[in-house]
Amino acid sequence: MFKAWMSKIKPPNVVYEYASYMQLASDVSLEKHVQLLNIAFDSLIFSLRVIPVTAALGAFFYGRSHDMTFMCIWALGYLIASMYRKRLQRFFEEDSAHLSAELFIARWVPKLKRIVTLHGMGLCMPLFITAFDPSYEFNVVWYLVLAGIVAINASIQTAVLSIFIRFLNSIFCIVCFYTLLAFPENWYYVTPLLIFFTAGFYRHALVAHKFFLKQVRLEESSNRLAEQFKIAKETAEDALKAKNRFLATASHDLRQPVHAMSMLIEAISQHNQDACLTPALIDLRSSLRAMNLMFNSLLDLSKLESGVIAIERKRIHLQAFLQDIARLFEQDARDRQLQLRLHLPKQAAFAQTDPNLLRQVLLNLTQNALRYTEKGGILLAVRKRANQWQIEVCDTGIGVAKDAQSDIYLPYFRQEHAWGLDSEGHGLGLSVVARCALLMKSPLDMASRLGRGSRFWIQIPNMTADAPLGSENADFANLMLDDGALQPINQGRCLIVEDDPQVGRAWQALMHSWGVEVRIASNSLEAFACLQAGFAPQAILCDERLRAGESGFELLKALMARLPDARGAIVSGEFNSPALVQAENEGYLVLRKPVDIGLVNELLSRWLTTKR
Repeated sequence: MFKAWMSKIKPPNVVYEYASYMQLASDVSLEKHVQLLNIAFDSLIFSLRVIPVTAALGAFFYGRSHDMTFMCIWALGYLIASMYRKRLQRFFEEDSAHLSAELFIARWVPKLKRIVTLHGMGLCMPLFITAFDPSYEFNVVWYLVLAGIVAINASIQTAVLSIFIRFLNSIFCIVCFYTLLAFPENWYYVTPLLIFFTAGFYRHALVAHKFFLKQVRLEESSNRLAEQFKIAKETAEDALKAKNRFLATASHDLRQPVHAMSMLIEAISQHNQDACLTPALIDLRSSLRAMNLMFNSLLDLSKLESGVIAIERKRIHLQAFLQDIARLFEQDARDRQLQLRLHLPKQAAFAQTDPNLLRQVLLNLTQNALRYTEKGGILLAVRKRANQWQIEVCDTGIGVAKDAQSDIYLPYFRQEHAWGLDSEGHGLGLSVVARCALLMKSPLDMASRLGRGSRFWIQIPNMTADAPLGSENADFANLMLDDGALQPINQGRCLIVEDDPQVGRAWQALMHSWGVEVRIASNSLEAFACLQAGFAPQAILCDERLRAGESGFELLKALMARLPDARGAIVSGEFNSPALVQAENEGYLVLRKPVDIGLVNELLSRWLTTKR
């Protein structure tokens, strides 16, 4: 019966029990209670460190006209207590480190209450010691000392209000009782003063305690907000990393069908004999080009936002660089019946910047200029500005309204005049331009008049021409503008290494339409089997990412070592992978998927017609 009855009794809830000690801190966590307890303990330690000096001064003051033997013994007792504080502090720190918050609070709150009670009684002890040989001056001075000690503790010991109240009561009760002995003729007005000052001290203690609570509540709120922000930030970063990993992994596969479509359209165009189909093929080629540009803008913006692009400053030949940009858009300009012109310095112009980022800037600016120009033309210009080269893209298009010029670099922003002219795109191009310019640390600016056209320019550092370009990059850089359509090659042999059957068939159709003898291999075994069968290609185009983990770049080097007279290039849908960076650094040409058919046509025309 007794055991059953005892089992129904719940153990005391430390949280609520301690909350009753704290009075106003029931909504504060136990960890913050521990923090407040540390503050109260530090104030007690400070008091025990200082009081021996005060006790010694009080003993000497009383001893000027009285026997101070007992006062010296009392002062010695406080000196011993001051020495004990180090041990007390060590115990406190050990328990704080090893005990849980509940046990720590349960152990030290009662212990500190007992200590401050003894401390308050000790401070009142001189009044009883001097009662046998009273001194009016000493009693007045010691009352003032006690008032000062209580006032100080009302400010710094009230982190735990119950501890201070215990300290205040231990002094107040003794002093009120002793007033009858210390001031027998004046007790009737000294006692009300004591009660008045004690009430003031208590009021001040409540205010100070509320301040402590407000601080810990603010700290708890800040910690919660910081933790929520950290979690939200980590969640967003994880989502961004997952998105970037997906885009990096999927970009190759997503580009494959677009890559195959561009080659199939060109192959069909070469064999087309029906004039009725020509406009449809032109529209299909234009639609595919627009889809490719939008797809590239989306991927490029994602990469720029992720911050994973490494900046590589290289020396580039500006004339060749601008000619390549213009060549990419010449067919689009002809389809739109627009003039695409170049204004280049007569002397060789070299600059130092990241070629991939600069290329992305000019591609987007030129595409925008073509998209929003109905008549007239586009000018790509390079001008010298002090020690900088200023690259400009000018058009005679619709222009940008003044109220929209501050927003045109924002993602997904398109001014209202643009929607009526061209509904393609989602306003990502200029956002990519701004991000690239920021990464390059190159000034970007624009000037525009609505209905008259726009001029965008970017400035990059000048660099002297003190080193030749690599052989493969020289071939790439020297491609000039071609005013005619793509022409059949009708000679030469080309080996294509491509593991996607659909893309392989598209390559085969394209090469046959140009009259090029071609072999398609999906891996290294099939590629070397073609060589062993007697096929000696003059050009090799090798996809970088092959199945079974093979590296297209390593395969290309092995094939070209076997065929030293052949010319080769890497074809890839990835960007800034280590293999591609290494290939470009070693002077190999890298073609990005979906490849520009005009570029492939001109490259093969050079490579396959060169006499060796």
